[in-house]
Amino acid sequence: MAAFAAIFAGAFIRLVQLGIKEEAGRETRLPYDGASGGRPAIVDRNGQLLATDIPIASLYIEPRSIPDLDEAVEKLTAIFPELDAGELHSRLRSKDAFTWIKRQIPPDKQQAVIDSGLAAVGFRPENQRLYPNGSLAAHVLGAVDIDNFGIAGIEKWIDANWLADLRGAGVDLKGRELQAVELSIDLRVQYAMEQELGKAVTKFGAAAGAGLLLDVTNGEILALASYPAFDPNNPVDAFKPDRINRVTAGVFEMGSTFKALTTAMALESGRFDLESVVDASRPLSFGRQRIHDYRGKYRPLTIPEAFIHSSNIVMAKMATALGPEALRSFLRRFGVLSQLATELPESAAPLRPSSWSEVTTATVSFGHGIAVTPLQASMAVAALANGGRLIRPTFIKDSPVAERTIAENLLSANTSEAIRHLLRLNTAIGSATKADVPGYVIGGKTGTAEKVVQGRYSKVLNVTSFMGIVPADNPRYLLLTLLDEPRGLAETYGNRTSGWNAVPLGGALLHRILPMLLTPVFPSPSGAEAVPVAAGEPSVDDASSD
Repeated sequence: MAAFAAIFAGAFIRLVQLGIKEEAGRETRLPYDGASGGRPAIVDRNGQLLATDIPIASLYIEPRSIPDLDEAVEKLTAIFPELDAGELHSRLRSKDAFTWIKRQIPPDKQQAVIDSGLAAVGFRPENQRLYPNGSLAAHVLGAVDIDNFGIAGIEKWIDANWLADLRGAGVDLKGRELQAVELSIDLRVQYAMEQELGKAVTKFGAAAGAGLLLDVTNGEILALASYPAFDPNNPVDAFKPDRINRVTAGVFEMGSTFKALTTAMALESGRFDLESVVDASRPLSFGRQRIHDYRGKYRPLTIPEAFIHSSNIVMAKMATALGPEALRSFLRRFGVLSQLATELPESAAPLRPSSWSEVTTATVSFGHGIAVTPLQASMAVAALANGGRLIRPTFIKDSPVAERTIAENLLSANTSEAIRHLLRLNTAIGSATKADVPGYVIGGKTGTAEKVVQGRYSKVLNVTSFMGIVPADNPRYLLLTLLDEPRGLAETYGNRTSGWNAVPLGGALLHRILPMLLTPVFPSPSGAEAVPVAAGEPSVDDASSD
């Protein structure tokens, strides 16, 4: 009731103000009534300032009251050299009651106008949005336009969620009078993520990159980075095509990270367990199409072997044995077949197969033939790790979990435990060893997918990713790293698969952020047991697998 009272009281005051202005309209020097309204401050989960309003002046002029047009143009262009004298002269020749000269001018320029002695000019007090950390967390914060209206990110969500309603009701509030919006972002983690991501993109010559840290227990996002970024203090860059938020608005074939979902489906079906053996001795053929393993073992494999060696053949065989509808239904339940909505308006729908044939089922099982946002893929794997609770991610601190819980009990406790075990094995002795950090039990899965270029899979361009959970035995956080078109280096022996780039990026990030979030345990628990072998002793290359 107090909120409604405030709205109506504000509306009444505003109507009174409008009535007074109308009555005294002939005397006012400012017919324009479009001053930007205040916005709430935005802070991170620890109260660190991310965005705020600062007072600033905008310069206007009354063309019909200008005594000397040429003098006005000469003085204004001297103070603001970026103004076009011809265009300004044309505008000021009109007999309008009001026109802007320059919005949001710095104090020294304001003083210069005052000192010039120009007639018929005035200053309009406005609010300018300030982002004190520059480009840090830009893709989460978004941006505002010159009138202080949100045009992207959380800023746009604030308008759509409640601020626009207050303005529409006539409530004229100052930003400092509004309660700050507390994000789930941790500025310390965000800084580390953006710094390490930028270093990795540069090192591997990638076209772009992305990162995410998600709390799997409540869906809160502690960090989200997309490279290249933009500075929200200069919002024109926010809409450049290469500045897209790749975590929520970009769709990618996520490659072998999807194998965690396929393996969970197979185990949950009851037709497979960790001791099951699947023949991967030869490629699968579907007409002229062949599915093979990247540096495969080409022998029968147990499920743990298939997971740490990232066998496409085994995943495809398990998926086709269960059938297209089983895979489609499983993926639908885990939220990867529909568009994911969060507070951020920038959201892309997945690119799903038009038909689920046997070959489609086979390729989707290892993350090809389906493109999803990295955030929804992370949400799905988080549900595998947390015991089967699918939670819609959020950027708002302490957002009620119950309201965002999409589904519960999506898989049994045994299957969830088995997946955590396999993820830990893969980090301990498989393709993700470069993400291991002393003192922490980390599990993870790598992914490498060939990019589609002009309708065909490229043999030289790929997208690499890594998803890690920590602690693997009782997960709290999920880390995602992604590199778009990384190049092979001399130190990677020309390899450009995930184990050589996205995984080391993940390891560097975990080294930096885990001490901020979790207490290490020494000596480091292994959390991994011996891998059951189907035939012969496996020879594991820590980075050669996908």
